[in-house]
Amino acid sequence: MVDLDWKAKMVSSDIPSKSPRLSNKLHHLSIPASFRAAQIQSDISPASEQACSTYEHYLRLPELRKLWCSTDFPAWKSESILKPALQALEISFRFVSTVLSDPRPYANRREWRRRLESLIISQVELIALLIEDDEEDSETRGAAPIVDLSTSGGALARDGSLAEVWRGSGESTVVSRTSEASLLPRLAAWQKSESMAQKILYSIECEMRSCPYTLGLGEPNLAGKPNLDYDAVCKPSELHLLKRSPYDSHIDNHENQAVYTTHQVLESWVFACHELLKRVNRRVESSEFEKAATDCYLIERVWKLLAEIEDLHLLMDPEDFLRLKNQLKIKTVDDTESFCFRSKGLVEITRLCKDLKHKVPNVLGVEVDPMGGPRIQEAAMRLYSEKTGSEKIHLLQAMQTIESAVKRFFFAYKQVLVVLMGSLEAKGNRVVVSPESGDALSQIFLEPTYFPSLDAAKTFLGDGLSHENVSERRTRRTR
Repeated sequence: MVDLDWKAKMVSSDIPSKSPRLSNKLHHLSIPASFRAAQIQSDISPASEQACSTYEHYLRLPELRKLWCSTDFPAWKSESILKPALQALEISFRFVSTVLSDPRPYANRREWRRRLESLIISQVELIALLIEDDEEDSETRGAAPIVDLSTSGGALARDGSLAEVWRGSGESTVVSRTSEASLLPRLAAWQKSESMAQKILYSIECEMRSCPYTLGLGEPNLAGKPNLDYDAVCKPSELHLLKRSPYDSHIDNHENQAVYTTHQVLESWVFACHELLKRVNRRVESSEFEKAATDCYLIERVWKLLAEIEDLHLLMDPEDFLRLKNQLKIKTVDDTESFCFRSKGLVEITRLCKDLKHKVPNVLGVEVDPMGGPRIQEAAMRLYSEKTGSEKIHLLQAMQTIESAVKRFFFAYKQVLVVLMGSLEAKGNRVVVSPESGDALSQIFLEPTYFPSLDAAKTFLGDGLSHENVSERRTRRTR
């Protein structure tokens, strides 16, 4: 970490400058008076072991985790990322059925339909991006399990899937293979959800247009692409065996299924995000900076998706939700017991996102100065100014984008808690919360930047550019 209390005249580097223009800038930089290093808060930690265990039992996470972690296609390196993503999508289809079957007259069905439709389309968009990037990578291209019906000679296997064949323009034959295990084709055939399912199917068709294959869920497939072997990858039949909470038998509350399903979708994407973060670390270590940058922007999208999932809680009936909270005996003992901290997966991906700061020296090709000098900061300034490694700039920007997404998620999450349960519960049952002793949830989005060297580099570079502009204006006046 850069010590920002050093004097302006000491701005120098252990790395020889290759740019005279940049060196001139550095000698004229002044440190903004308000710029001081702040003490970075310690990493967040999960709630108590008992609280986390109860949370995992309620969501049947050990059983879900077995589905996420199963390796059915060893040659497909992206299986651990795409499988939980597709399973989150499938659980969302089940959520549609749950909401449209809700008998309560006061349920806000219109908004539920709109939110779930938007959430599903967002997931389809992200899955399409994952597949597109997967196929652009020479190491993973062509490894996904697909079914190419156009080369089957007209023999359509009846192995749990439906297939439609029709003649397109000219002599082309278009084959559309529809999964029988997925719930989406059933939703398309149900009067209550027909229009919603059709919109989802057309969204799949549009989002997958840049991918070499499509999902095979009943979308038109006008391009006649091969289909992903969806049932073999996603395993919808096994997934839907987990549709009931362990407490369903003795809790009579319609919000129970909504809360249960919401968090199953959330945890599936948390696992996918964890696998993406592991891939980012591997790619940075092997100097595949452009690929790592692409993954970082995908991770940013996942955090935005997680916030969208959490927002579903805002549609739950207040009295029914609070009753469910008491039925499940969920109580916030202190600020470290905030509900999100009961998810070990969420805490872990937050920690991994913060730890990306340790990859900055590797990206810049420098070592951390043991004396706390501005070595990393100057290397970043030189990179930004000379633009000699655009892939490195893309990666550093993407890392900071992740930080922004993480902090936005936790800020939004706290507002969801306030709406659901009141501000006192959101503060961990602390009547007074001062800035110095803020609750653990607030500290996440109020803590200093994860990347102090990059932050300082941009601050000083901007300051140098402002001095340069002032000098240019004075030179023009003297002429």
